Amino acid sequence: MQFSVSPPARLLGAFVLMVMTFGTAQAKDDGTDLSVTIEKEIQANVINADGSFVVTSDTVYLINEERAIKDHAQRSLNYNRTLETLDVVEAYTQKPDGRKVVVKPEQIKEQQEQASTQAPMFQDTRVKMVIFPEVAVGDRLVLQYKKNRVTALFPNQFEDLTAPMFYPTRQLTLIYDLPENMHLNADAKGFSASTEIAAPGRRIYRWDYVPADKARIEQGAVSYLDYGQYLAVSTFTDFAEFAKAYDSRAHVNVTPQVRELAKTITSKLDNSRAKAIALNEWVRRNIRYVAVYVGAGGVVPHSVETILANRYGDCKDHVALLEALLIAAGIESTPALVSLGNAYELPKVPTLGVLNHAITYVPSLNLYLDSTAEGVAGGYLPVLVLDKPVVLAKSGELGRTPAAQDGLVKNDTLYKVSKTGAADFTHTSRVVGWAAEMNRYGMKSMTPTNRDQMIQQVLASYGLNGTGKFDAGELEGTGDDYEIKLAGRVDNLVNLPGPIGVLTMSSLSGGIAQNVFGFLMEQDRTQAFTCISGVTEEQARFEFPKDVSILAAPKAISLSGERFDYSATYTREANAVVVKRRFAFKHPSAVCTPEDFQAMRATAEVMINDLKSQIIVQAL
Repeated sequence: MQFSVSPPARLLGAFVLMVMTFGTAQAKDDGTDLSVTIEKEIQANVINADGSFVVTSDTVYLINEERAIKDHAQRSLNYNRTLETLDVVEAYTQKPDGRKVVVKPEQIKEQQEQASTQAPMFQDTRVKMVIFPEVAVGDRLVLQYKKNRVTALFPNQFEDLTAPMFYPTRQLTLIYDLPENMHLNADAKGFSASTEIAAPGRRIYRWDYVPADKARIEQGAVSYLDYGQYLAVSTFTDFAEFAKAYDSRAHVNVTPQVRELAKTITSKLDNSRAKAIALNEWVRRNIRYVAVYVGAGGVVPHSVETILANRYGDCKDHVALLEALLIAAGIESTPALVSLGNAYELPKVPTLGVLNHAITYVPSLNLYLDSTAEGVAGGYLPVLVLDKPVVLAKSGELGRTPAAQDGLVKNDTLYKVSKTGAADFTHTSRVVGWAAEMNRYGMKSMTPTNRDQMIQQVLASYGLNGTGKFDAGELEGTGDDYEIKLAGRVDNLVNLPGPIGVLTMSSLSGGIAQNVFGFLMEQDRTQAFTCISGVTEEQARFEFPKDVSILAAPKAISLSGERFDYSATYTREANAVVVKRRFAFKHPSAVCTPEDFQAMRATAEVMINDLKSQIIVQAL
């Protein structure tokens, strides 16, 4: 498994940040895709004492529906050409009458992995595309291939992680054949172990998947690996041994160039925390992220000299360079191996299947840093790295990243309604804390035209027609305070003459309404889900012309509980209504359980009723 930075570190949403993230509602249903049946999948691994191995894969897929042909009529097989060879032993389409249509040599295409096209040093991963001929519903796609790993990522060790796909599966068998002096540790959920077989000088382990229904993965849910079926196997005794193996290949060299650079960056700073953050910021801003997995580059960083010369590197390279700079500044640090994604648990045995990212930990400051997160300032972490277990490479200990970060979003909106029901509006959003740099980075990534178009799109989501202009603020600024402004006109805010209700919109996007509505995107939950603590404050002023009468305004509301604090007031000032709302979500973890959801649901529904409230007006 190669370390990488996933797109979430770079995806930045709309112009005002949401402090809790959830997806789109779907009906509750079975998550199994019936378009394909996996009739057989056997993975047989023969492992050598040095950690090299040969895996033979034997699969039979039955095409049940037309829609499956597009995705399954070709199979992509990845391999690292420096460390591995891959050969297709047999491939054919089997018709219902028994006829075989063999895949010809010219129907096996080899290409560089698509993700590598923008990575200058990412040249080793290759894809063999097996294109099955004459595929139709009712056909079976038969494929057998052999992959020979000639050099282990970790010498004398082996690890693997497998989870079943969401298709009906009749057989999924995993076999591991090892030298008798190598013991295989396992964490099996939903897999049945066979009795270990002893062969001359060998140990043979076998697990068979126990077919089970799979519920649809709910919106915002944690990784399936946190609650579902998987098989993790490893020759590592524990995470401490795993950490030692990683650290032994991740040494850094503190060169004179590094010492001079660290001195230049930190010369005007007088405390270790400020120095650590400044060094992180230099790496974040000057070493661009590029996936550079050449040879054993999946787990071995490049030299500090190479990283500085190229001014790019992957997460391991970022960690290595930052470690060297910190050492030069008299600060000890360690690589911290972590999951970048929605997995919040580790298997009981060490495997790279979950530990797919490396960040930096400074023990003396209890400080985690991730210099690969382009839109996250030093001292903060990307949302998808919060509350995660980490393996500290130098000590072998398990740690955990912070569950929450300081942050506040303040929105202020003014609507000046005309006698036709149109309205001029201005909006200011101030983001303080962890999300400030993320929003600044997001704005820098957009063209001025795209920013203006985003206003139109946001208004359209409310059924409003309008346009606006964006003021992105100090794009070259730094720090944890960022402000943006926009101004525009809505053609149809109020459908006069009325009487008519005007929605009490106290934010346009990414505010309280989006957070609370997002919380209830699922009607019920059976899976844990991400829920990030945060505070949002909003004010909206609706000014109506003299010939429009305000007939009624909503009543104030205040809710306080173990997890939510919510308040809303509606104050009449002359011929205007001022809406003030405050929403604070507080949870000791970045993950909520289904029980948490049930406990908070009633309160969230009351908040939604308030957020749907209206000011009733009528033209005189």
